[in-house]
Amino acid sequence: MSIIGIILGVIAIGLFIWLRKDQQMDNDLHTAELEHTHQGMKALMDDFNNYQIETDRKITALEKNGEIQNRNHNTKIEAASKRMDQMNKSLPFVIGKVVGQIEFAQDKINRK
Repeated sequence: MSIIGIILGVIAIGLFIWLRKDQQMDNDLHTAELEHTHQGMKALMDDFNNYQIETDRKITALEKNGEIQNRNHNTKIEAASKRMDQMNKSLPFVIGKVVGQIEFAQDKINRK
């Protein structure tokens, strides 16, 4: 009976050692997988930060471009407004000229 007890004890110790090695191997695999996940998350974070920086640069460039276009548009509107003001100032003179020519032409028609 003592031989069976010794054999069962050795088997139990062997199983315990085998299970401990198997658990250690699983722990090592989980650690490696966790490290790879950490590296992947860090790479993803770096990519996202670069994307944010690039997007901010593009937004800044678009804002500058929009301001430049707005200034150009305002300059064109101001120039058109000045031209309209000049035309409005010269309009009475032009009307007087046209009316004078019409009256002169009527005088010639009435004489005949």
